Amino acid sequence: MNTAARYAHVLSRAVLVGAALVSLAARAEVIDIDNAELARLAAAGVPVIDIRTEGEWKESGIVAGSKLITLFDEKGRADPAWLERVKGVAQPDQPVIVICRSGNRTRAASQLLSQQAGYRTVYNVKAGIRAWAGENRPLVPATTALATCPAGTRC
Repeated sequence: MNTAARYAHVLSRAVLVGAALVSLAARAEVIDIDNAELARLAAAGVPVIDIRTEGEWKESGIVAGSKLITLFDEKGRADPAWLERVKGVAQPDQPVIVICRSGNRTRAASQLLSQQAGYRTVYNVKAGIRAWAGENRPLVPATTALATCPAGTRC
């Protein structure tokens, strides 16, 4: 390999490494939040996506204004259309909050949003709706939110 070809090869490798580093830097940030921060962010208009099942929403209620988009069904199967539904609520350049029962499912949802869908700022409610209810924070019946959803969708 002559000097010019070697230089071009090294330069192309450097460009690839640089692009990879820029890609990593552009990845979303997943931030674990507590209930006080959830209340503050929701009041500021950051959308809250409740990924629990319909039965869970009806059992405990929901944080007012939450968008109800189930990620995993009762058998643990992921909804393949979930990311598209989330994009109907917030685009990847907009912050979003995810909440479940205890924070376990939202860890997976947060990683999915940040690493595969390119969401820049994902807030994970680390202790879920259980802790929210445990602090006697306000909940609204899910039936109200479900009644306003178009047929065949979640709000």
